[in-house]
Amino acid sequence: MDPCPFVRILIGNLALKFPTVSSKPSLLSRIHPSPSPSYCKIKLKNFSDQVATIPIQSSAQDTNNANLSYSLAACFNLDKTQVEKMLEKSRTSSRNNVCLRIDVYTGSNGMSCVTTDKLLGRVSVPLDLHGAETKVSVIHSGWISIGENKKGSQPQLYLTVKAQPDPRFVFQFDGEPECSPQVFQVQGSVKQAVFTCKFGFRNSNDRNLVSRPSMAETNTPRNWLPSFGGEKDQCSKERKGWSITIHDLSGSPVAMASMVTPFVPSPGSDRVSRSNPGAWLILRPGNCTWKPWGRLEAWRELGNSDLLGYRFDLLHDAITSTSSNTTVANSTLSSSKGGIFTIDTTTTLPPTPVNSPHSSCDFGSGSWSGSGSRPGSGSGSDFAFCTWPQFMYRGFVMSATVEGVGKCSKPEVEIGVQHVTCTEDAAAFVALAAAMDLSMDACRLFSQKLRKELRQQIQQSVV
Repeated sequence: MDPCPFVRILIGNLALKFPTVSSKPSLLSRIHPSPSPSYCKIKLKNFSDQVATIPIQSSAQDTNNANLSYSLAACFNLDKTQVEKMLEKSRTSSRNNVCLRIDVYTGSNGMSCVTTDKLLGRVSVPLDLHGAETKVSVIHSGWISIGENKKGSQPQLYLTVKAQPDPRFVFQFDGEPECSPQVFQVQGSVKQAVFTCKFGFRNSNDRNLVSRPSMAETNTPRNWLPSFGGEKDQCSKERKGWSITIHDLSGSPVAMASMVTPFVPSPGSDRVSRSNPGAWLILRPGNCTWKPWGRLEAWRELGNSDLLGYRFDLLHDAITSTSSNTTVANSTLSSSKGGIFTIDTTTTLPPTPVNSPHSSCDFGSGSWSGSGSRPGSGSGSDFAFCTWPQFMYRGFVMSATVEGVGKCSKPEVEIGVQHVTCTEDAAAFVALAAAMDLSMDACRLFSQKLRKELRQQIQQSVV
């Protein structure tokens, strides 16, 4: 089946420039309090606002744009329906075209009292998305005046706005992960079964990684499990031993999520704490055994009983020859309302980049290039970063819906096409989505019982 079309709106290469006025410098300083910290709020209707800092550029740097940020400031993801609505609005209303709005402020980046921040002005960029599902288009790249001051005293904002196709595979669980549902690939109104799930439970006497179901093709022992976090049998209250195995339509296991560190309450509490999170290993088959691909940790945040925290690390020794791990997701979700678990490196710099002036990564297009910008591209049309050779995923990677505690959950998973080269690739992300969904239940307050359906599935797995 073909992937679903998506479009990304990318905004970056920000810089702010104030005019040089030879007379009455005190008046100019009152109008534009440069070089105060500057930031902007980037807005698109029906999407959450995004905030980005803006570097200040002097007029002397005008000729070479030396102080552009050369980084991505914001990104909006649009599915086919959203793109079609924007195109329809552009066709039917010439005066109300869909616009990207950027509000520019001087102040403390919104971290302190709002009254301390000064609005310099607004910029509106009309979005023309014709053909955006098939080709990259630069909607705007250059300086634009902001504010309403006359006599040439307006500050100017440099920005690049780019639209590009970002096709994704979409998968949907046909039921709650613990109920061992089918998983369908979705393309428009067409659904096709591609995987089946099997919920399992590993009791405290079973030290093998896989018990129900297992990879029947091998009896290779998997005694490396304790190095990734063992079970704590001494805990009187714990949630442990859960697993989800993903099978292809032939019945072969192609991915697994296995709970390797129990979810236990911190002393004197009824919640899993950040200092002692529960953990899953996401595994892929290889050489007749399971190989770890990633590790997902989850906990309940202190001070706000509604927030579930999570962290997902890629285990590089399973991907490359390096032994280091990379955190690619670290955030929170509302345990009552749920949310979306996302891995997206588009606006994320690596923690320890490799310094190389002759190579860069255009996170906007998800492609590598041999210089600061691609051949044929205009100045500032790319969003350049240092290379990150030990990290194989770039741009949008995946997202998965997660329902709140106690709610019926049928996760929907989106995966960037460039990250799926085989069945096992897609299955690993589907297993990760199932583990994230089950973590919501595993992190439920221990003063509350698990859902009846989950308790029944655990009991059935033990039999």
